[in-house]
Amino acid sequence: MYLECAAPGVGDASVSKLAIVAAMLLALAPAQAPARDLALPEAESLLVRNNRELQAARRGMESADAQRVIAGARPNATFSVNAASINDANTIDNQRRGADTVFRIDQPFERGKKRELRLDAAGGLQRAARNDYLDVLRQQLAVLQGAYYDLKLAQERAQTLAENAQLFAGTLNAAERRLKAGDLAPADVAKVQVDFERAQNDARGAQADLARAQIALAYLLALEAEARELRAVETWPALERADAAAAEDAIDARPDVAAARTRVEAAERLRDLARAQRTRDVTIGAQYERWLPGGTPTSSFGVGISVPLFTGYDFSGDIQKAEVDRYAALDSLARLRAVARNELARAASDLNAAAERVERFEGSLLGAANRSAQASEFAFSRGAISVLEVLDARRTLRAVRLEALGARADYAKALGAWRAAQASVQSLDAR
Repeated sequence: MYLECAAPGVGDASVSKLAIVAAMLLALAPAQAPARDLALPEAESLLVRNNRELQAARRGMESADAQRVIAGARPNATFSVNAASINDANTIDNQRRGADTVFRIDQPFERGKKRELRLDAAGGLQRAARNDYLDVLRQQLAVLQGAYYDLKLAQERAQTLAENAQLFAGTLNAAERRLKAGDLAPADVAKVQVDFERAQNDARGAQADLARAQIALAYLLALEAEARELRAVETWPALERADAAAAEDAIDARPDVAAARTRVEAAERLRDLARAQRTRDVTIGAQYERWLPGGTPTSSFGVGISVPLFTGYDFSGDIQKAEVDRYAALDSLARLRAVARNELARAASDLNAAAERVERFEGSLLGAANRSAQASEFAFSRGAISVLEVLDARRTLRAVRLEALGARADYAKALGAWRAAQASVQSLDAR
């Protein structure tokens, strides 16, 4: 919705300008259900419960649990029945119908601690899957904090630009009054009206940014149907500094590094399992045989044992592959430690820089811009300065206020990234 102002010099255009702007700003806000005030701890709880990426990671844990059940399985026995020398009719000497029937059961027995090694390897992969889930949680918490404070930034930016639009309406009213008094040129009033119209467009654009921020946060929480109701109510976080040197101790406690470490242990067990295949398993069988020699039922029992002969393959390839997989796991662990170290250093640097930027805005820039704008507005209403000077002061104030909001949002997101970078398995598991 755009406001049409009369051309400079028409007296009716200055009537109730502020009321018109207020009505326009109300129209800019889309109709919606009552806002849902969302604090950051509540958002984190919703993330853990509803987030789709976390749900996919839980499926990985469930799969690892099933693999451990598979790894603990013992070989199944085999039962067989065989019949031979079948006599399907009475013979001349009246021998009875019958057959030579054998009932046999065979049970394989693993040797070389294969089952124990499978269980150890599957247990390691099970712990790695749990740590993978915690690493996804660590990353999603950082994404959540970024989206949450993006929403808060969008809210405050929309409010700031709405207030700015009202201030420009006041400036336009003052300019039109001076135009009537004859001490301001129509061209200067036109310049004020251009900035007034731009302020309305900025306010409308801020509403669109707010809607996008709500949608982004709603996706993380699986609350898409309530997106337009979400409102961030958490205050901006207090300033703190990061100690990059102390963060070195956090590397091995991170879930991604812990997952890589457990995969190394699992790869070692799988290597041992590959070597254990050279230990021959045995299969022990027992049988019961019944036959009818001369028409008289006769029974016998027997036992047997079988072992494989490695005449064609001695599992050299399996052992070699397991060794390669172990070295690959070690390489991955070294790579993830380096990534974690770089991430911590970068997060610490970003946090400290963002905190210093916020301090500069809150310490001097915001106050100076507000004082300058107020003085310019007062001087303009008294005819002491030109319209260009008051417009310049008003633009400076708007720019500084928006930059200050951006600085606070950057700091909040940098703080979330820093906390995520040093999050440990223990702290994430507590969630």
